[in-house]
Amino acid sequence: MKQPNIVIIDYGVGNTHSVFNAINFLGYKKVKISDNPEIIKKADLLILPGVGAFDEAINNLKQRGLEPILGEEVLGKKKPILGICVGMQMLASFSEENGLHAGLNWIEGTVKKLELPDGFAVPHVGWNNLEIIDNTLFSNNNMENIHFYFDHSYYFESKDSSVSAYCDYGIKITAAVQKDNIYGVQFHPEKSQVNGLKLFRRFFTLIDNA
Repeated sequence: MKQPNIVIIDYGVGNTHSVFNAINFLGYKKVKISDNPEIIKKADLLILPGVGAFDEAINNLKQRGLEPILGEEVLGKKKPILGICVGMQMLASFSEENGLHAGLNWIEGTVKKLELPDGFAVPHVGWNNLEIIDNTLFSNNNMENIHFYFDHSYYFESKDSSVSAYCDYGIKITAAVQKDNIYGVQFHPEKSQVNGLKLFRRFFTLIDNA
């Protein structure tokens, strides 16, 4: 099987190198971290990582002129993309973190602060099992006990039709979204050990099944 060209989008913030190391551990060698439009155009699959605040992330992305090229490749050419944590949140229409900020608006929804019952800490840090709605990104094995590592204070409130997984942390939190070739996960697969590696591998097979 031919290995896909994978590009991790570099926009000055995010967990780019830990994502790179996880993918490299799986044996994928055609992986680059880049903000170069020509390199992005040659990718088969894109990854949009992210940590930190939404406003800084989306502003950095736009200041580097990445919004048009990503729109062309993802919306125009239907190239698969995986947003991780804040990278997933940027797929939304808006975020309420530090004021109201426009996202990429690729998946309709709003990023909101976690408002949790007593006994549940914010930020939400640690391992949670998922309730899988669509298993495109998730292994069919051990679906009853599939857990990932979370670290966030805001969550993506989206239409149910776009949600592919939830987690229960006092409230029902969107853990993964999907719309056509656009995928996002609130958790960190690069920190989620075996399940995270399995998720990356399944995402990389999407190009073969397209």
